[in-house]
This record gives sequence, C-alpha cells and structure tokens, in this order.
Amino acid sequence: MRDPMKGRLDGTVALVTGASSGIGAATALALAAEGAAVALAARRTDRMEELAAGIRERGGTALVLEADVTDEPQATAAVERTVRELGRLDTLVNNAGVMLLGPVEDAPLEEWRRMVDVNALGLLYCARAALPHLLRAASERPRRVADMVNVSSVLGRVPRKGAAVYNLAKHGVVAFSDALRQEVSERHIRVSVIEPGAVATELSSHTRPEVREAMQPFTFALPMEPEDIADAVVYIVTRPWRMAVNEMLIRPTEMV
Repeated sequence: MRDPMKGRLDGTVALVTGASSGIGAATALALAAEGAAVALAARRTDRMEELAAGIRERGGTALVLEADVTDEPQATAAVERTVRELGRLDTLVNNAGVMLLGPVEDAPLEEWRRMVDVNALGLLYCARAALPHLLRAASERPRRVADMVNVSSVLGRVPRKGAAVYNLAKHGVVAFSDALRQEVSERHIRVSVIEPGAVATELSSHTRPEVREAMQPFTFALPMEPEDIADAVVYIVTRPWRMAVNEMLIRPTEMV
C-alpha cells in the first residue's frame, strides 16, 4: 500500500512543454503535487516564473526554461538543461501546441507552417532529445519505468472541415506515438497520447477573428478545464510499471 504521506512521483523529474498557460501549466502543478521536480518550458518566462514560484511555495522544485520548441537546438537544450540541473528525466509531456483553424481555400501559408512546426516538429525534436534520458531513467530506481505523454486532440482522430492542417498535424502525433511505443515498450518506456476535446484555454484565441466568428455556433457551452487534462496525465504516469495507458480520448460531457 502506498504511503499517503509520500508523493507517487517522488524522486522523479518531469519536463512539460507549453507550460506557460492552460493544460501545460495545470499539468506542471499536478505533477509537482505528486512529488516530481518539474521543468517548465515555453517562450513566456514571466508566466512560468509565477507558476514556478507557486510550486516552490508548496515545497516543490521547479526549473524555468525559456525555449521555442520549433527551434531544434532550443528544444534539445531544454532537455539537456533539465537533466543537468535536476539530475534525470523520467517524464516528458509534449504539450506545446497551436490551433489556427480555417478553411483550406485562401488560408495563410504561415498558419500552416506554424501548426506543423509546433504541433509536429516541436514534439519530434523534444522526443528525440529526451529518449536517451527516458531510457536511462527506466532502467533505474525509483520506478524502473519512464513516460512520454504526447498531447494530440479529438481532431487527431476525427477530421473536421475548417481544421484540415490541424487534423494533419494531430493525426501525425497519434501515429508517431504508437509507432514509437512499439519500438521502446520492451525497455519500459510508456508512450501515451491524450486526445482532448474542447478545453477552456487560450488555444482558440489564436484563430483569425473572422474564423472565430464563423465558429461561434459550434462553441461548447461547457468545455473542460485544463485541470481535467492534467488529472489524466497524472493518472497515466502514476500507473504501476506493468500497466501502460496507450491512448486516452477525453471529451466534454456535452460534446457530440
């Protein structure tokens, strides 16, 4: 039986990308509450410093890393600094993402590039840099297992008009996650993919105003909260070493 006074992730280190707001910030808090030392990676250091201060006030350990994951050297440096300063890497949460919805016709190419850069390439850069360290952690105490959790989307399962390139990137995350899982599962690396539906974050605010207006009839009355997805991440990474949650689809109750 687990000691109720002991965090389930004590002695481990987690790196969360996109940690300056939304799901990333909530996930960092939740992992820290379970005893993990947490590295926070994003571009907005002011928000991460505030988050890190809150974690430290609760007795946790937090490291702030200014990083744009679309730049491979920065993504790699974030992983290496995490290991150098916190000693190891047991959990990578690839959460950084951007959603720039709109029809394919006359779409700004820069929006497409941005979505592929952040949602696909940024995730790949972090995964590649983290994998050797996760393998090492999986062979050591305290857990003898390590986790990579990749955040996709409901739109990584179901194509929708107005989301074609976002669909492309997020479907790719699902495919990559399962292919990698098959490569490393025998070495106790668990690769999981989470597919959230509507969550109350700033993600949709990045969409062009005219597209947001067109989307209004489809807005959900009660989206999920970032803490709901963070709770799912904690569930995944605190399972016994013999159990892996490969894929988790999470929708708001009212979502069709």
